[in-house]
Amino acid sequence: MPTPKPNRGILAALVISSSLMLSGCGYNEFQRLDEQVKASWAEVLSQYQRRADLIPNIVNTVKGEANFEQETLTKVVEARAKATSIQVTPELANDPAALKQFQAAQGELSGALSRLLMVTENYPNLKANQGFQDLRVQLEGTENRITVARNRYIKSVADYNVLARSFPTNLTAMVFSYQVKPSFEVENEGAIKAAPTVSFDKPASK
Repeated sequence: MPTPKPNRGILAALVISSSLMLSGCGYNEFQRLDEQVKASWAEVLSQYQRRADLIPNIVNTVKGEANFEQETLTKVVEARAKATSIQVTPELANDPAALKQFQAAQGELSGALSRLLMVTENYPNLKANQGFQDLRVQLEGTENRITVARNRYIKSVADYNVLARSFPTNLTAMVFSYQVKPSFEVENEGAIKAAPTVSFDKPASK
């Protein structure tokens, strides 16, 4: 007995119906927002890498200044080594503990760099060094781009999480195992970003 051939009209109707159901339940929106989160995360990493690449030149320039605080330089070098030693994978952004460790390392590096720039204000030769000033401008620009990229990432994650938690798209999240993503935030961000106050009446304390 010959096998009956499937009705093409019925198959087309099923495909169209399935597509409409997936679209209506937020499946396509999950795909779009997930790609947006990935792109935002990649930009965050790119800007952090840009900062890490600037630091060796900054440190080498500062080393040429006589009697510069060695402790300050050491903390920057150590903080950079710690931040760049963390293996960054696509899965890291979805692991709350790993993401927290990554954030802490980057925050420590931000604090060490802030201290370095504050101390350099006490060295007139560095302030007059055009090479150092150029590096400083590049660093400040990179810090601004880090802030912008980080804020975009936080917004992308928030949009994704709202979709994952809202009805009826939360049902789609359950079916396809779309987990809520951890947020990317930096503790004491205001303190890190605040411009340091420098007194020229006495040397910076070690």
